[in-house]
Amino acid sequence: MKQFYLLTFIFITFLSFGQVPTGYYDSADGLTGFALKSQLKRIINDNNDGLSPEFTHNDQGDNLDNLYGTSDLDSYYENDGTILDIYSENPTGVDPYNYVFPTDECAGNFSSEGECYNKEHIIPRSVYNEASPMVDDGHTVIPVDGRVNGLRSNFPFGVVDDNQLISQGGISNPTMNGSKAGGNLNSGYSAGYTDTVFEPLDEFKGDVARMYFYFVTRYEDQVNNWSSYPMFDGTNNKALDDPFLTILLTWHANDPVSQKEIDRNNTVFDYQNNRNPFVDNPNYAALIWSGTVDTEAPTDPTNLVASNPTANSIDLDWTASTDNVAVTSYDVYINSVFSFNTGNANTNTTASGLITDTLYCFTIKARDAAGNESDFSNESCEVTLNDGSDLNCVTETFENIGTSSSSYSNVTWTGDDIDITWNATDSRTDQTLDNRAITIRNGILEPTNTSGDFGLVEQLTVTTQRVFSGNAGTFDLVVNGNVIGTIPYTDTPTTTTIPVDVISVSSLVINNNSNPSNRVMFDNLSWTCGLLSTTEYDLNNITIYPNPARGNTLHISSNQNLTYEVFSILGKKVTNGNVVNREINIGNLNRGIYIIKLVLGNQSRTYKLVRL
Repeated sequence: MKQFYLLTFIFITFLSFGQVPTGYYDSADGLTGFALKSQLKRIINDNNDGLSPEFTHNDQGDNLDNLYGTSDLDSYYENDGTILDIYSENPTGVDPYNYVFPTDECAGNFSSEGECYNKEHIIPRSVYNEASPMVDDGHTVIPVDGRVNGLRSNFPFGVVDDNQLISQGGISNPTMNGSKAGGNLNSGYSAGYTDTVFEPLDEFKGDVARMYFYFVTRYEDQVNNWSSYPMFDGTNNKALDDPFLTILLTWHANDPVSQKEIDRNNTVFDYQNNRNPFVDNPNYAALIWSGTVDTEAPTDPTNLVASNPTANSIDLDWTASTDNVAVTSYDVYINSVFSFNTGNANTNTTASGLITDTLYCFTIKARDAAGNESDFSNESCEVTLNDGSDLNCVTETFENIGTSSSSYSNVTWTGDDIDITWNATDSRTDQTLDNRAITIRNGILEPTNTSGDFGLVEQLTVTTQRVFSGNAGTFDLVVNGNVIGTIPYTDTPTTTTIPVDVISVSSLVINNNSNPSNRVMFDNLSWTCGLLSTTEYDLNNITIYPNPARGNTLHISSNQNLTYEVFSILGKKVTNGNVVNREINIGNLNRGIYIIKLVLGNQSRTYKLVRL
C-alpha cells in the first residue's frame, strides 16, 4: 500500500533555537560589541550579578560522566545510543568504530585509534593550568577517541594544508573519519598562521567555533592571562587572535547550529545551570565581533527541481540565493514541514530515508549566518520508485502445507502470504527439499490471490528436484493461459528463474510434467514485482492543459500509452487510470490543488494541477 508521511521535526529559527528559560537573555537586549559579550558573561557566569532572572554556573567538579550518559549519545546519525564522537563520526556512512558509555572509556594506556574514548578539552587544559571550573565545563569538554585526541594534542584549530600533514605513531593522518593535523593553510580565510593546527570535519566545525565563543565569553575576566595559546590574543575583550577569529566566524557561518547542539545545550544547562549563548542565538557572534547585526534576508531560491528518484531518495537542485553577506545553508521542507538543513551553501542535495512509491513535494529556504531566512522557493514534487515491496510480490516456502502424507491427492493450503491460497493436484506432502516441499506427479501447482489478480510479475524463481526413480524433465510455467517458460528438474536440486514481465497476471499455473510418472519436489518459489524494462521516452516536453482547469477534461500533449495517478496536496491518491485519446477525465475532482503523475514504463513525471 502506498504510504504518505509528514515529517514532524520542528525547526525554530533565528533567536530561539533551544529551550531557553523566559527572560534568560533579556538583560543583553539592545547591546552590541564587547558590551554585549560582557553582559553575556554576567548571564552565564557563577556570580550573582543581580539579574532577573538569575542563573549561575554550578561547577560540578570532575564528574562529567554524569553528563555524558545523556549529552553525548548518538541520536542523530546511526541513532544507536553509542557515544557521538566528533573525531570519529562519519555523517554520511558507517562509523569506523563505536564506543559504549561508560564501559569504553580509557582506563589506561592506548596505542591506536578505535581503542577507547577519553575527555577532550576543546580549549587545552594546559592553557589554564587545569583549573576549575574550566577543566570541568560541560560546554567545552567532550568525549572523543583517545588516540585522535592525542593527535590533536594542544594544537589550535585551523585549516590543514594537505601537503603539510604531520606524522604520529599509532594513527593515520587523516584519521578514520577524515579529521587531520598539519600545517595551517596560510591562504584564504585561514591566512595569517603557519604552524601546526588540527581540523575536524565540516560537519562539526561550527560546533567547535561556538565552544570557543562560549569559552572566551564565560571566562572573559581571565582569558587575558592565557595569551601563550596561539588562538588567544592576550585581551579580555576581543580575546581571539585575528587569524583564528576569522576561521571560527567562517566555521560558525558555514556550519549552522544543529539539533545535536541544541539538545546538548539543553542537557548541559540542566547539569550545570548555564547555557551557550551562541547556540541559542547565533547572531551574537556577529554582534560582538563586528558590532553590527545583519537583518537582511537572502533572496529566494529559484528553479528548484526534484529529480532522479530511487526507492528511498530524491535529488534536489536549484539556483542559488544571494545575500548582502553570504548564504551559508539551505533549509529543506518536505510537504511544507521542515526536514533538514544542508549545512553548506551548495545548490544541490539529496533527500534520503524516504518511503518507497511515495509522493514528496519539496520547497527550500536560504539561510545566512545571522539566522535570516528567505521566503520559500518554488515547489517541486516527485514520487520515489517502487521497489516491489507492495505489489503483491510472493514468497512461498511450503511450510503451511499441513499434515505430512505419502498419498497422492489434491492439497489446498494458505501460503506464507495470507492473501494467497495454493492448490496442488496429484501431489504428496511428505518429501523435503529445503524443509517442507510439495511433490507433484501428473498434476498442477496453482496460486489464487483472494484480493484479486497478482498485478505485475517480473520474474519467477523456484527450486526443483526429482525424487525416487525417473529421468530429467520439465514443467511448463503458464501465465494468463500462455506458456512463458519451462522449469527443469533432475535428481539434484535445481533453481530456475524465468522472466515473466506481464503487467496484469490473472492466472499463474505450473503444469504439464514432461514425464507424468516422475515425482518432482517444488520448494522456495517466489516472484518479483519490479518495474518492467521498457523503451524509455522523454516525458520532459509533455504538457497538461488547461491548468488551472475549470472543465471536466484535462488534455495531455502526447499520444503515448500513458497511465496517470492523481494525489491530493497531502499526498493521498484520489484517482488513477489510463490516458485515453490524450485526455483525462477530472470531473470527479473537487476544487483545489492536486499533484498529477504521468507514467510510461519506468519513467514518470509529476505536475501541480489546480482545479477551479
